[in-house]
Amino acid sequence: MATRRFDEPEIPKDALRDETVAVVGYGNQGRAHALNLRDSGVRVIVGARPGSASGEEARASGFEVGTAAEVTKRADLIMLTTPDVPMAEIFREGVRPNLRAGQMVLFAHGFNVHFGRIPLVEGVDFGLVSPKGPGAGLRRLYEQGSGLPGLVAVAQDATGRAWDRVLAYAWGCGCRKGLYETSFQEETESDLFGEQAVLCGGIPELVKAGFETLVAAGFSPEVAYFECLHETKLIVDLMVERGLAAMRLAISDTAEWGGFVTGPSVINEESRAAMRETLKRIQSGEFAKDWIAECENGQPNLKKYRKVEAELSVEQVGAPIRESMRG
Repeated sequence: MATRRFDEPEIPKDALRDETVAVVGYGNQGRAHALNLRDSGVRVIVGARPGSASGEEARASGFEVGTAAEVTKRADLIMLTTPDVPMAEIFREGVRPNLRAGQMVLFAHGFNVHFGRIPLVEGVDFGLVSPKGPGAGLRRLYEQGSGLPGLVAVAQDATGRAWDRVLAYAWGCGCRKGLYETSFQEETESDLFGEQAVLCGGIPELVKAGFETLVAAGFSPEVAYFECLHETKLIVDLMVERGLAAMRLAISDTAEWGGFVTGPSVINEESRAAMRETLKRIQSGEFAKDWIAECENGQPNLKKYRKVEAELSVEQVGAPIRESMRG
């Protein structure tokens, strides 16, 4: 069944007119939310750690800045945009003790609510506004008079106004290309799966494998880089703009035919089984448990992965190519 879509005529844009929004966290996503909301006429304050660089940046941008506890006391809506794992502690120590009936807590990602790390609070609205793109893109498109699609959900409507507030917030922060109803469970599990199986896991591994195959067969690293990494953007842009079928109409017949006959042998039943196992780990909570433990242990494995990838041949070859293209 198709999900419900909200378009501009259905959005109560003035629902936040008399309310104050606190954006807790002023990183990539939080900065875009705060700036776009303010430019949309919403009163915005920012929550940040005392003495943090992000807090100083928010002050330099003209925002009033306080701790999570201080801004929670002053705000009607509190949007949490901090990283997933520390968010639970920030909520527990700064936000939860200062909540009052009638407020709303918003999330850009449902991780902590879905996995039970942040409980619903009686008398308080809980909602989700998830722009489908990075914060830098959300801000850039807003400034251009455009926007991004967004996913929206309500987990608890204590005031009877939760949906109006969610939709108004989404519009104000720059989600102006269609809002699609979801749930905290669906957004969380699909987001994690997309990141791991396709966007941040599958595509990079496919690029690395293709590059290494060509180089091992005697092709120059530069040529391998162009064929397996550089041109990825061209195809992805075509898929996003036109869809799969029309993308194929924009490439050569040779490329189209080769893709049809070879693609299923690369992404095959074994690949799909791995994807099903990935989704199973996400839905069971196993991935979340492992990730939380990794963070609580100082992220030693994440740091190792970063170091190994930075030293790969495809990175060493690609760096000067990318630099030359910026000139």
